[in-house]
Amino acid sequence: MTEHYRSRVKYVIGPDGSPLTIADLPPTSTKRWVIRRKAEVVAAVRGGLLSLDEACNRYTLTVEEFLSWQNSIDRHGLAGLRATRVQDYRN
Repeated sequence: MTEHYRSRVKYVIGPDGSPLTIADLPPTSTKRWVIRRKAEVVAAVRGGLLSLDEACNRYTLTVEEFLSWQNSIDRHGLAGLRATRVQDYRN
């Protein structure tokens, strides 16, 4: 039987420019999602450290929630992830 094996990267470059490994990701029990933590999860998925499904399962996120973080970064940079004054970035 052949199993599908996907090679996994050991680290990605995080939002602050430093290497980010699985051990550096936010804890699975995270309840308070600050900008840095959201950006780290997005960087991990984009870089191949986690798949989208793994990230959503690990952090009990919906795909839509994750994609909104990714879209906010793409459109407005890290400031787009702010929970306050969201209306300034979503117009």
